[in-house]
Amino acid sequence: MPLGSVAPKLENDVDGTVLANSTPHRPESCDTALAYPVQNSSRSFLQRTLYPITLKFEEIVYKVYYERKRSCGGTSTSAKEKTILNGITGMVSPGEILAMLGPSGSGKTTLLTALGGRLSGKLSGKITYNGQPFSGSIKRRTGFVAQDDVLYPHLTVFETLLFTALLRLPKSLSKDEKAQHVENVIAELGLTRCHNSMIGGPLFRGISGGEKKRVSIGQEMLINPSLLLLDEPTSGLDSTTAQRILNTVKGLASGGRTIITTIHQPSSRLYHMFDKVVLLSEGCPIYYGLASAALEYFSSIGFSTSVAVNPADLLLDLANGIGPDFQHANDHKDNIKQDPVSVREFLISAYDKNISTGLKSELCSADVNYTKESSTRNDVKSEKWCTTWWHQFKILLLRGLRERRFEAFNRLRIFQVLSVAILGGLLWWHTPSSHIDDRIAMLFFFSVFWGFYPLYNAVFTFPQERNMLIKERSSGMYRLSSYFLARTVGDLPLELALPTAFTFIFYWMGGLKPDPATFILSLLVVLFSVLVSQSLGLAFGALLMDVKQAATLASVTTMVFLIAGGYYVRHIPPFIAWLRYLSYSYYCYRLLLGIQYNENDYYECAKGAYCRVADYPPIKAVGLSHLWIDISIMMLMLVGYRFIAYLALHRVR
Repeated sequence: MPLGSVAPKLENDVDGTVLANSTPHRPESCDTALAYPVQNSSRSFLQRTLYPITLKFEEIVYKVYYERKRSCGGTSTSAKEKTILNGITGMVSPGEILAMLGPSGSGKTTLLTALGGRLSGKLSGKITYNGQPFSGSIKRRTGFVAQDDVLYPHLTVFETLLFTALLRLPKSLSKDEKAQHVENVIAELGLTRCHNSMIGGPLFRGISGGEKKRVSIGQEMLINPSLLLLDEPTSGLDSTTAQRILNTVKGLASGGRTIITTIHQPSSRLYHMFDKVVLLSEGCPIYYGLASAALEYFSSIGFSTSVAVNPADLLLDLANGIGPDFQHANDHKDNIKQDPVSVREFLISAYDKNISTGLKSELCSADVNYTKESSTRNDVKSEKWCTTWWHQFKILLLRGLRERRFEAFNRLRIFQVLSVAILGGLLWWHTPSSHIDDRIAMLFFFSVFWGFYPLYNAVFTFPQERNMLIKERSSGMYRLSSYFLARTVGDLPLELALPTAFTFIFYWMGGLKPDPATFILSLLVVLFSVLVSQSLGLAFGALLMDVKQAATLASVTTMVFLIAGGYYVRHIPPFIAWLRYLSYSYYCYRLLLGIQYNENDYYECAKGAYCRVADYPPIKAVGLSHLWIDISIMMLMLVGYRFIAYLALHRVR
């Protein structure tokens, strides 16, 4: 297949389905979202920037609280406070790369998250961007690449970047311009070879780890960020691939971007690509300054090595409290014990004495070029979205349909539903009207199966997309309401097609009332029940955001609804009779009975004798009247459960 065969098709689909209402004018809200014209190709695509950002962070302290359990003749808990970051200071200017080094658990990712405005909790200190606090304007100009590549596995590289461009770039750009930006990013990041390759996931092979990392970087580069934060961009990659990633990052910095990255254990050639280094040890800084001057500094305080060594290896040893060839300076008379605690204490003390004071005075005298007027103006604009709600909804809907078009479990679900419909139809084959027990059981099975089956499928919806939702919402990519509606609407075709097919098979095979109007009403009630059931599943999933917990809660709920559904137990004790009114299956069951029968219908209760259907005990226990009340209650459940799910998603951080 030619490389270009997939790209034009997607663009055509987007043209006709998504961007039909795009307008060529530039809205006020996104004047600064994109800083380069497509037509200008004289400079490298990734080396254009408009709004340079100087980032300063001073005395950053972050603490968390946790419960500590103790058992000594009994169990007791006590709240403990742990300091993750302790007095970290530094500054990064446009065109510079600041690398955060340190062992695992030293606070690198926490500090990076704080600098990206994504950290909640007890954070103290001062972080400024061109002298201003974090704001929506800065958020729009900040790219954040997480350590784990959160990508849709069934989308191609081009599709992944194109949907990102359609969501994050302003509507002032035409569809062709956005597609051209994507092509430029693909070419610049060396992804042309895998242009039409799927991302891949645990169940099938896709592009390589290094290519996934470049796709993640490309998603952020589409907005031409002035500030780029990368968390472990070389983690799990071989040295050659890591070198390519850092070369790309270095090229980005050459365009005037401010870049901060965490890195665990870089090779020497990667280390020398950094401009500045912050070295952390258990949340405390032990070095800040030029990467090229780190060895000289540690040598000056007595930590030197007699052999050639990778600077990063020496720095990580020191951060772990291991001092190679320790030779303490002559002006200190105290002997320092060669244990990690003593080494760390000495390094922290040396930092406070030799670096901290000078660094603070440097930050105070630093002249940050910005105009208060333009900053205020841009902050006002940042409150608005670059694209309309309707545009976001259509893009997210199309992306969801494309992502789920290859889901393997669809075939299994189709087989499940059709096999149950055929088997049930055979068991209830042409049930005569005199067998009213069997007919009522058939209607109850209708309400139970399509009251519980969609519930179990829906609980997986939001927990499976939690990481993607956090990533994209943190970037300000779209409104939560547009995502919520697009995600739920995208599932409707399959959710409604299966019960429709089931009803067509089961209804006529079971020999229910052979009237087209009755059949259509029964089908509508079943579909209504499916939507309510799906809504409750969405609420469970959004509230718990854990598949196992949500499935457990769904199991308990369905069991209660099954017992209290009006079929198994007819005389429920008054103190617990309210349970049935919480069960949508109970209302669905009543509606199906009310459609099949009315109070004036009769059935053959004995040979030659006929009885009123309304007097039959199982039907009399639930009643055949108040159908509009049942519909209204189910409608309230439908809206209420989905509103709860929507509110629960607001808590996802």
